[in-house]
Amino acid sequence: MTIYHFVGIKGSGMSSLAQILHQIGYNVQGSDVDKFFFTQTALEENGIPFMPFSKDNIKEGMTIIAGNAFPDTHEEIEAAKELNLPIIRYHKFLGEFMNQFTSIAVTGAHGKTSTTGLLAHVMKGAKPTSYLIGDGTGQGAPNANYFVFEACEYRRHFLSYEPDYAIMTNIDFDHPDYFASIDDVFSAFQEMAMQVKKGIIACGDDEQLQKIQANVPVLFYGFNEENDFQARNVVKETTGTTFDVFVRNTYYATFKIPTYGDHNVQNALAVIAICHYEDIEADIIQEQLLSFVGVKRRFTEKQVGDQVVIDDYAHHPTEIKATIQAAQQKYPDREIVAVFQPHTFTRTQTFLQEFADSLNGADQVYLCDIFGSARENHGKLSIKDLQEKIPGAELLEEEETAVLQKHETGVLIFMGAGDIQKFQSAYEGLCK
Repeated sequence: MTIYHFVGIKGSGMSSLAQILHQIGYNVQGSDVDKFFFTQTALEENGIPFMPFSKDNIKEGMTIIAGNAFPDTHEEIEAAKELNLPIIRYHKFLGEFMNQFTSIAVTGAHGKTSTTGLLAHVMKGAKPTSYLIGDGTGQGAPNANYFVFEACEYRRHFLSYEPDYAIMTNIDFDHPDYFASIDDVFSAFQEMAMQVKKGIIACGDDEQLQKIQANVPVLFYGFNEENDFQARNVVKETTGTTFDVFVRNTYYATFKIPTYGDHNVQNALAVIAICHYEDIEADIIQEQLLSFVGVKRRFTEKQVGDQVVIDDYAHHPTEIKATIQAAQQKYPDREIVAVFQPHTFTRTQTFLQEFADSLNGADQVYLCDIFGSARENHGKLSIKDLQEKIPGAELLEEEETAVLQKHETGVLIFMGAGDIQKFQSAYEGLCK
C-alpha cells in the first residue's frame, strides 16, 4: 500500500490534508523541522507519525506530497527524485483530490479560515462533509457528499483548483512580497472565478468583488440593499449577534451567532447563502451556526486571573481592526490591550501607517519585534518605525511580559502570524 509522505507536514494546510487522508484509510507520515508548532497536536492525536527532515526518511513505494514552502532542492525532495518517486505539490494534490466530491472553495484576503470552519460545521449538520481548514484541522468523513476547503491566493496557488462553488470573502492588497498591487490581486481572483463550475458566493459589500465576472451565477451577500442575501436588523450584544436575513428583499429567517463584529455577520451570510442554494433547511443552519465554537487562533479566549487573554492570527491591518472591534463589542467596559507582532518585513513596510491606524483602536499597544518569514528574515526597517506612529506604544520582549500584569482586568489580545504565542505562553507562565 502506498505511503503518503508529507514534506513539511506541520504546515497548516499540509497537517489538515494529512489528517483527511489518514481518516479515510490511507497510510500517512511526514517530516518537518524539529520545533513545536500548534498544528502538530492534531497529528499526534490522530497517531500520524512525523520526524525531523532527513533524506533517509524517503523510501521506495512512497508518494511525496511537498509543501509549497520547500524548494525542489530540499534534501527529501532530491532523495525522492533519485528514487523516481511521484512528487506532487500540496495544491496540485488537493486540486485532484477534491474532484470526487461537491467541492466548495473558501477564499479571500481575510476571513478564509473562520468561514471555512463555519461552513464545514454547518454543512456536516445536513450531510457527511470532509473539510480542510487553514488552522491545521482536517476531517475525512466516510462517504462524504461535500468537501469544504480553504483556498489561498498567495502565489496564485488557488488556480490549481476547479471547485464546484467558491465563496469569496473580500479582495484586499496583501502579500506584497508577491503581488504588485490591488489590481494584481484582483486579476488572480478573476482568473479563479473563471474556473468555478457551479456558482460563486461573493461579498457584495466589497468594492473589488462587485467587479468579478464569471461563467456561473454570482450571488452577493452583505449589509447593502443591492445584495441577494442581506443582513438587516442587526443586534450586537455581549453574548453574540442576531440578525434577519432577506433573500432578494424577501424575509428568509432570523439567525444568531455566538461571535462578534460585522465581519462575522458577513461570514455567516456567506454560509447561509450557499446552504440556501444547496437546499439545506433553515432550522439546520440556525442550529449549527449557534453551536459553532470557532477555529484555532481566531479570537481564542481564556481567563487568566482577572484578565481575558485572546489569541488571534490577525496580521493585516483590516484583520487587526476587526479583532479589536469584536473585543470591544464583547467587553465594552474593559480595557483593550493589543500585543502585536508584525509578520514579514515587506508587509510591515507596505502597511506601516495602516498598522498604526488599526492598532490605535486599542486602549494600549505593545509591539514585539518583526517576525521574518521563511522567504525573508531581514529588512531596512525595525519595530521602532511602527512604534513612532502609535502614541504610547511600548516595545515588548519575551522576558518582559510581566508588565502586562498592570492591566488588572484588561482584555489582552495577542495578535500575529509568527511566533506571538511564545509571548503569550511566557506571560501565562508568570501568572500561574
